[in-house]
Amino acid sequence: MASIPLLRFTPTTPRLLPHPLNLNFLQTRIQTRTRIHTKPASISASYNPIPATDRLISAVAYFLPFFNGLQYGRFLFAQFPALALPFQPILPLLSLYRSLPYASFVTFFALYLGIARNENLNKYPRFNALQAVVLDVLLVLPMLIQRIFSPGQSGIGLKFTVWMHNGLFVFVVGCFVYGLVSSILGKTPYLPFVTEAANRQM
Repeated sequence: MASIPLLRFTPTTPRLLPHPLNLNFLQTRIQTRTRIHTKPASISASYNPIPATDRLISAVAYFLPFFNGLQYGRFLFAQFPALALPFQPILPLLSLYRSLPYASFVTFFALYLGIARNENLNKYPRFNALQAVVLDVLLVLPMLIQRIFSPGQSGIGLKFTVWMHNGLFVFVVGCFVYGLVSSILGKTPYLPFVTEAANRQM
């Protein structure tokens, strides 16, 4: 009886598919390309500069309390004439302002109704205009008190008047310079006793 040769099958190790059909290889390549071409998202801080017109309106608004508050410097100017030299360049503008009838009255309501209460404008000029209006109102109160109580032209009453005028003048000039420079730079000035009152009116 003839023997039938047996076919022997030897176990073979499974071979990886070539590159075009190798799924693992393709997945690795895709991930590598994704990491290469994907750029990290840049984080940019949002910055909204104040428009030039808003800064100009805000800076001009502080001239109202400044012009009306210069009267408190008469004792300092009389005692130290050199203090008047820095104010010489604005004397023509101040003379024009005082020569116009009801200039202070008209300017006050123009700032309050035309800017501070004008909701069509941005908040920045409205807030600064309101601060200027509040500061101007605060400067009127000492003069009214002086006229009501009449501290006198000599003695302790005169000394009190001089101290009050000198302190108010320094306060007005400081607020004017601070408000003017801050408005030009687009910063929000925070004036003592004024900002809180202005915030309650916004």
